Formats: sequence, C-alpha cells, structure tokens
Amino acid sequence: CSTSAISPSVFWKVSMAIVAAALIAVAVAFNFFAAHYRDAFSLISPDAENLMRQSSQAAPGVEERDPTNKFLARQVRYRLDAEFVRDTALAVAGLLVERVGGPSAKPYQPEGYSAPLNFPTREYVTDLGEGLYRRGLYTHWQRTFLHPSLMAFDAPAREECTANRSPSNTPMQALVLLNDPSYVEAARVFAEKALREGGATFEAKLGWAFSRALSRPPAAEEARILRGLFDAQQKRYAKDETAARELIDVGDSPVAKDLPLADLAAWTAVARTLLNLHETITRN
Repeated sequence: CSTSAISPSVFWKVSMAIVAAALIAVAVAFNFFAAHYRDAFSLISPDAENLMRQSSQAAPGVEERDPTNKFLARQVRYRLDAEFVRDTALAVAGLLVERVGGPSAKPYQPEGYSAPLNFPTREYVTDLGEGLYRRGLYTHWQRTFLHPSLMAFDAPAREECTANRSPSNTPMQALVLLNDPSYVEAARVFAEKALREGGATFEAKLGWAFSRALSRPPAAEEARILRGLFDAQQKRYAKDETAARELIDVGDSPVAKDLPLADLAAWTAVARTLLNLHETITRN
C-alpha cells in the first residue's frame, strides 16, 4: 500500500520495528558465528595469521609485480597514531605504565596552554608518579584543547566524529620528539639502561639500543654517524657540566647518580636521535 495513507507517527514506529528486528537478526547471526570466525577467516585466507605478521619490506621483485599490494604480499607501512608515538618512547625506556583503567592522566604540558579556557578558568596540574607515564589513551582532554603533543601527531579534536585520521609528516613532529619533556626524559632513562645493560663498549651499547628501539642491529654507516655524535657530545658536556645537568634533570623520574655525567648526557643525545627516527614511530 502507499505510505501516503499512513500517518508519519505510524510510519516511524513501523520503520523502527523493522530496524530493531534487523539488528536482532544481525546480533543472533554474529553470536552464532563468533565462535567460528577464526575458522571462517581461515577458509577465506588460509594464510591469514602470517599476512598480519609479515614485514612491510617486500621480497625482491614483489613491488614491481604488485605495486598497490593487491595480493597482500607485504604488510602495510604507516606512522603510528598520536597516542602510540609517546607510548613507544616510554615503552622503549621502560617507563610505560600498562595498568588498564582509572582516571585520566596529566603528563607534561606547556605552562599556560589551557589559559584561554574560561567559565571557569582552569589550571592544568601535571601528575606525579605513574600518572606521567600512563598510555596516551588516558591523557586528559579538555574540550577542544587536546594535548599539544597529540595535536602535533594528527589526533583529531572531538568536535565531530572522525572515522579515519589523516597522518602528516611535519618538522613540528621532529621538534616534539626532540624537545617535549616526555621524550627527553624517556631518552635519558633509555640512556641509563644502555650504559648499565648494553655492554662494555660503545658498539655493544649501541647494538643493544638499536635492538630495543628498532629490533635490528645498526648499519655500519649509522654506527659511524652515531659514534661521531657521541664523541662530540661527550666532549661538549665534559666541558659544560651545567648544560649536561640541565639535560638529564628533565622529568620527574630519578636521575642515576652512579653514572658519569658527561657519558650519560652524551648517551641521552644518542637516545634522543634514535627516538626521533621515522623508523621508530612507523609500523613496519
């Protein structure tokens, strides 16, 4: 029959009943198949688990034959989402708190950043202890004033639904990785671990650091460049103890007192470089 013969209210009720019935049918079907989704997925793609675990580095000739990755011969490479960039640095340094749930966390944030918020005026008080090292998922978010580090790495404001983030690659992101207190502190703690656990020689410590941050050994050219960086920074900080102290005192975590000041500051410079690499914040 024609819908014109039905009042709007009746038509709305009937429509909602049909939608509800359809949703119930979908829920029942999902409940039935959920226990067998792995088997179903395996039938669709027998090598599904290997597909998800494979590297984004394609075998020789694959990119020429399949430039758009239509046949899923390699993993997709993309930069980590904003929340995971900081999580990665904290995890590499051994600072990340993995506790699930709880109140929002307030990591380091530029002083006065929330000053434009009124009615009432707000004061951002940085957390102490584990609140500084919780996952980015729990970072305090004040209306459209998301944490500036999240904003730098393309986290969207919560003014509207965002189905897909558009990643960018900007100089500001490199500056955040170098100068945000969270990353400077993570680099210093990472450097302390390298000095304590990496081995007796520079090469051994650098290999340990690469393995922890990048899951691979350094290339010869990388080792040469970073050796030069370490030597230059060590000489600088040996002559300027104040600058070394200013660098390693960043952050709330206690500074190691048993390590040579110039060595710790120089290794912190090396660790900052590793955490700043595009490879470190890219899912491969």
